[in-house]
Amino acid sequence: MRIRSLEARLAMWLALAALTGALVYVGVTQWPLPQALLWFHNELKLQLATPTHTEAIVICAAVLAPLCWWFAHIVMDPVTRLLRALEGAVASYRDGDFSISIALDRRDELGDLIHVHNELGQTLREQRQNLAQRELLLDTVVQNTPVALVLTDGSGRVAYANIAARHLFNEGRSLNGLHFGSLIADAPEALRKATEGTEDALFSVEMDGSEETFHLSQRSFRLQGRPHRLQLFRRMTRELSRQEVAAWKRVIRVVSHELNNSLAPISSLAHSGAELARRGDVQRLPGVFGTIGERARHLHGFIDGYARFAKLPAPRPILIEWKPFLDGLALHCQFQLVGNAPTQPGWFDTAQIEQVLINLIKNAHESGSAPEGVTLSLTVVGHELRVEVADRGPGMSETVLSQALLPFYSTKRSGTGLGLALAREISEAHGGRIALANREDGGLRVTLILPLLSSTTS
Repeated sequence: MRIRSLEARLAMWLALAALTGALVYVGVTQWPLPQALLWFHNELKLQLATPTHTEAIVICAAVLAPLCWWFAHIVMDPVTRLLRALEGAVASYRDGDFSISIALDRRDELGDLIHVHNELGQTLREQRQNLAQRELLLDTVVQNTPVALVLTDGSGRVAYANIAARHLFNEGRSLNGLHFGSLIADAPEALRKATEGTEDALFSVEMDGSEETFHLSQRSFRLQGRPHRLQLFRRMTRELSRQEVAAWKRVIRVVSHELNNSLAPISSLAHSGAELARRGDVQRLPGVFGTIGERARHLHGFIDGYARFAKLPAPRPILIEWKPFLDGLALHCQFQLVGNAPTQPGWFDTAQIEQVLINLIKNAHESGSAPEGVTLSLTVVGHELRVEVADRGPGMSETVLSQALLPFYSTKRSGTGLGLALAREISEAHGGRIALANREDGGLRVTLILPLLSSTTS
């Protein structure tokens, strides 16, 4: 609680200075100086003149000048000492030391300022302590993660590396300060090529007599105003092995299901045909053989679809003029072209991309969308071609969206789960990608992104 404010103290000292000046002026002009001069004149016969009005003012100024300076020193001394203390505290904060507190005990505005400053210091100390604890926790987590982490500066020297990185690249020794490019100069070519690029990569190297697969994630950013690069090397061999086993299990389940669905009726019909032939009822035999042939053709088509997926040839891209390509596509499926075709020709394998679009447009029609709701749009964005197939069906749930591009995943009773997976395989073989998303106003949008000739040749 304040006892007296700085303003009240200053007013008090000014009033005291004014009272002192008035008393000096009265003493010089009225009493006791005139009476003293008169006594000296009468008793000691000294000729001393009474000060004039101007001389009285000069005498008052001579007395008040040092007095005012003393009063000013009394008023400003605590302010000066506080400013010096604050200057030292700010210098300590700049150096990262938040342990400084001001011990002046005052009950005025300066006391309020000291209290607020000390609270700020306490808050900064607590935040610094919490930050240090979080940094320690983060460093502990990063150091003990199995993912090898390497942070390099603009010159390529290692600024930070965790335990996994030290064991992977330097036999457990520290990497800090070493040039990362020189460190992996003798590493396998697949590793060096992956780190020389700027995109995420999947590569395999020979380690300890066996092949090890790694996934490399890398990002560039600025840290404290300077460029840095973060690279994460994750061992994927065990995960890929689990995924491979899971994929084979799905293949076996799908193939077994389809074989049973075809072989069971074929076996039953063959037995029925044999009975009809034994009885001499040959009129019903063509129907039995026709059904057997239909199931055999279905099974052949199913196996052929898997074979085509497994033996997908490398794409042979050529320049594509849009009008003949779209005219040919329209002969196989029905769609509404949104906007105009790009003036820049496409650059892809005609047969493969045509098959992808036929499958996507067929899926759009099978979604329950009205025929006029199935649209195709072609847009050039930078050095990429965006091909969008959209419909007005019910769309997909989040679960289906996350798994729709996986091989052998299908929500259709008779689906093989290879249509979208084949589209993904073809788009990635072209250096592109495919994405699925629900439309805000209903329906599904499948986006196929392919590189154009300019970005491919560069």
